[in-house]
Amino acid sequence: MIAGLPGAAAAAAAHAQGTDPPYPSQPVTLVAPFSAGGSADAAARLLAVHAPRHLPNKNASIVVENRPGASGALGTNSVARAAPDRHTLLLARTASSAILPATDPRTPYTWDEFTVLGLLHETPFVVCVRADAPWRRLGELLGALREAPGRMTFATSGPATILDLGVRQLFVANGLPIDAGTALPFAGGAEAVAAVASGQAHFVGCGFTDAAAALSSRSVRALVSGGRERHPLLPGVPSAKEAEAESLEAITGWSGLFGPASLPAPVVEVWVGAIASLGSDRGWIEATRRSGSVPRLLSPDATRDFLKAQIALYGDLARRLGLL
Repeated sequence: MIAGLPGAAAAAAAHAQGTDPPYPSQPVTLVAPFSAGGSADAAARLLAVHAPRHLPNKNASIVVENRPGASGALGTNSVARAAPDRHTLLLARTASSAILPATDPRTPYTWDEFTVLGLLHETPFVVCVRADAPWRRLGELLGALREAPGRMTFATSGPATILDLGVRQLFVANGLPIDAGTALPFAGGAEAVAAVASGQAHFVGCGFTDAAAALSSRSVRALVSGGRERHPLLPGVPSAKEAEAESLEAITGWSGLFGPASLPAPVVEVWVGAIASLGSDRGWIEATRRSGSVPRLLSPDATRDFLKAQIALYGDLARRLGLL
């Protein structure tokens, strides 16, 4: 028996962890609630490649199923309503698992009705301007906004997204009106960055992965990277603390692993253990860093605390914007 688990739970855990047949004995469906080719899809496929070697069944198969729609709500809700069959999991994301539940009362699920297995990584928020823009530091951009409130534009992927709310948080934290800049909506993060590169908007705040190509080609320049430390792929760009913009540390893209409610405890233990093992998996760590994200593996309890803080942050911004 596994220590600390009584009777039936211990027997189930033993079954899950390696007696015949080892878990998972059939393919696990990992729902990515956004379309193929995006950052959510990439994170899901990285997990699908690297996680099986940390499961009891080393030949386990994880199949990524893209279910996009309604800003991630469609795929996320499908897992919320799924039976806890041990073979259906969710690649949870900032927009669908935090921003929507915090800002839109029509969201068909609440943030806490999932079995939380852990956090996987974060993607720091970066504020970018066109490469030839006159602002070299974040403070200079904020000064320009202060001098002409509402006249400068920022590119977003629409209301109630991290691109919009992250910039609003920057305004609020620096004593600016929440409408200090005028939002110009575009289809997605990459399109918003392209709008800055082409001069359609003055600046953009977005996850690093959205800006990576434009930063690499030097069509845009980052003024700050919102992580706790400098981004390893942007060594010359100040961190949020260095730029005196600590409020941006909480504005972060992230991925987590969730399951339907009431996922059996032995199965939870298996996945929590697999997530912990990724901390020493050089293949997963290096691939995650190459994608522009920063590994941050958290336990279920720590992930729930993280998620509560995210819900509070975006709920407060939504109330300030009149979205609630």
